[in-house]
Amino acid sequence: MSEPPHALIAGAGIGGLTAALALARRGWRITLIERRDGHEDIGAGLQISPNASAILRDLGLLPKLIEASLAPEAVHIHRARDGATLARLPLIDAESRWGAPYLYAHRADLIRVLREAALAEPGVAFHPQTALAGFDQTSHGVTVAALRDAMRVSFSADCLIGADGVRSFVRARNAALQGKADDLPKLAHYVAWRALVPADRVAAALRAPESALWLGAGAHLVHYPLRGGSVINVVAVIDAVWPLDDKADLWSQPGDPAFIATRFARWAAPVRDLVAAAGDWRLWPLVERRTPAHWNNGRIALLGDAAHAMVPFLAQGAAQAIEDAAALAAQLVPGRDVPAALAAYSAARTARAGRVQSESRLQARRYHLRWPASRVRDAALRALGPARLLGRYDWLYGAKTAWNTGMAEANPPI
Repeated sequence: MSEPPHALIAGAGIGGLTAALALARRGWRITLIERRDGHEDIGAGLQISPNASAILRDLGLLPKLIEASLAPEAVHIHRARDGATLARLPLIDAESRWGAPYLYAHRADLIRVLREAALAEPGVAFHPQTALAGFDQTSHGVTVAALRDAMRVSFSADCLIGADGVRSFVRARNAALQGKADDLPKLAHYVAWRALVPADRVAAALRAPESALWLGAGAHLVHYPLRGGSVINVVAVIDAVWPLDDKADLWSQPGDPAFIATRFARWAAPVRDLVAAAGDWRLWPLVERRTPAHWNNGRIALLGDAAHAMVPFLAQGAAQAIEDAAALAAQLVPGRDVPAALAAYSAARTARAGRVQSESRLQARRYHLRWPASRVRDAALRALGPARLLGRYDWLYGAKTAWNTGMAEANPPI
């Protein structure tokens, strides 16, 4: 009996873990390497929109994820200077409208559910604290070199999937092998300030089971409850040209509370109160990378931020990585020619991810408009009304994905 095909996945974040699980369920043997220890409680809240939760449901993960998540009742959009309501979009019927629930979860909780499910698969081998150091490919496979505690280790596989984030080693090395220059960004044009605030520190109105979005000049702020309502996730994004430190962790740089308090000092009282209640602020310079025309090169392919890092104004970073993973599993059918399958995966994903990336960029400009353009935006939000505003997201949240077909039957809830 022949051995199952073998994929090496670099990166055990949301995309890498989802790909490991989906491929293992389709009969692949997986080697998953991660430069961290794989158990950090990094990040903060994220939105799992129906286009992603449908895939997680079909992988059997929703029962456990729902235990640690919140299904919001609405998105409440405010004008920052006085708190006036511009629109309130109901999400109570998200599942009936888009076919799957809309959820808010802490990134660490989603990672935990994915990791437990992936590592429960007998074909998945996980190697934490293992950093990719190099790779080469032939017509028959890929050889990978890595470092673990200063010791060099090597692996062989049928393909290599680079799910290793914005600063993707796989993307950089692959570009070099093809004689191309990598396009690693040097500046961020937005900076996110993130905090988790204990719910008992804020007024009841700020603990409502909804996402509150405050739109101001050159900035916006969003907040919603997490982990059973015990904490409030706060993300404040400001226009800022920010040099990137190649050695710093983009996700979690320390932030000065005095700066963020001053920046939002003229916003409505609920925002000021929420900012004041936050203790530990973390900086996250927001970067995006050009989506390449092809994510594949022979037996090598990119996934998630390595392929299409985007600004989070549509809250789609995690969701698009999950879509990538499902599309990859749909194409990498055991027995199929691997380079052809990876080419089909790239072709299936580039236009969709590229559109999400460009729409996220456009949304950034809308959110941060200054007067008088902001006055026109606010009037348009009120005039459109909830039904038409929700309809603008049908293309994104209600996407019917061919790769889901049959997945639910093969993957019962865990």
